[in-house]
Amino acid sequence: RQGGIQSGGHMTQQQNQKPQDAFSQGGSSEQGSRRQENRQSQENIRGNTQSCSSGRSNPKGNKQQDISSVSQCSDSVNPYAGLVDCLRATWMSGKTRPREFRVTQLEALCHFLEERQADIQHALCEDLRKPCFETEVTEILLVRNELANALNNLCCWMKNEKVNKNLMTQLDCAFIQKDPYGVVLIIGAFNFPIQLTLLPLVGAIAAGNCVVLKPSEVSSCTERLLAEALPCYLDSQSFAVVTAGPEETGKLLENKFDYIFYTGSVRVGKIVMTAAAKHVTPLTLEMGGKSPCYVDKCCNFQNAANRIVWGKFLNAGQTCMAPDYVICTVETQERLMPCLRQAICEFFGNEPKQSPDLGRMVNDRHFHRAQALLECGRVAIGGETDECERYIAPTVLADV
Repeated sequence: RQGGIQSGGHMTQQQNQKPQDAFSQGGSSEQGSRRQENRQSQENIRGNTQSCSSGRSNPKGNKQQDISSVSQCSDSVNPYAGLVDCLRATWMSGKTRPREFRVTQLEALCHFLEERQADIQHALCEDLRKPCFETEVTEILLVRNELANALNNLCCWMKNEKVNKNLMTQLDCAFIQKDPYGVVLIIGAFNFPIQLTLLPLVGAIAAGNCVVLKPSEVSSCTERLLAEALPCYLDSQSFAVVTAGPEETGKLLENKFDYIFYTGSVRVGKIVMTAAAKHVTPLTLEMGGKSPCYVDKCCNFQNAANRIVWGKFLNAGQTCMAPDYVICTVETQERLMPCLRQAICEFFGNEPKQSPDLGRMVNDRHFHRAQALLECGRVAIGGETDECERYIAPTVLADV
């Protein structure tokens, strides 16, 4: 995934290169004027997107947007057909292929993270009551690192890759040429709405694709931030942010994309895969699963408890890699339980509900789903809930 969304071979990464300074304050005057121009033309951008998606003509449209007029008949059936056609026309024009364009867009994404950091913190606090330090480490920092890696290695990734020749091809020139797929659809997840939405976007930009970005509607504040702010930084003819619920996303998936990247549940993943199969579209599905922990009788029990508690209650447990259950003997359980209680107390205090380091469930549906799990065993630690705050105490069940 992190090598970029591309065809014609896998992008290798070089970790030993010196990181490029992509996050310095301000930036060049050319970049500043470009961002200012994007902000000033925001209303025009939104109008262009609406005309593309609804089939209405745009008197200020450019060549790419004019091409979408041929799909006005299909727009009456699918509201996103015109938007996809606009992006495909941009990609066909070759605009996204040059290295300079890719670097400019990656740097613009760097500036988004830098200039909108406070807005990102606020949005994630509203959606998940995510602590600022947790937001920085698990959301912003990971995307920044991915951007630095892409900027440092883009030249290497774009080079043709030489391959060995057999007897029949000795007189030929054999190599792998790395070309972008085309128009890519990225569907993000609610639990890490910045990281899991922008990480695949970095790869898609680096590989020279046009992108339709669909943030999760469940984390609504972050979705609104991405929809309103991101178009001010990225090229409006090459990248679009779509806000959509389940029904609208189904309509979006009816369009032909050249690659789909989805992060979320297995149930929705099956829907995405079915839609992709109709167009034989390649895709990546990053879906959750179960993550058991095995605790041996010979381990350091406090160390094991500290790691389990940190991994489980990060983001209020709303993490696909969170340890869901512990496999151990009865004797090990008796020794581990006090250590888990001590770790919870050290991390979140005697009153976890008052701790600024413990998040909340993202909405009422997920709160009730997690609350129902308390009936699956004996509550050994925690178990307190507050529906008004969507709070569930750090909880350990025994005899499950």
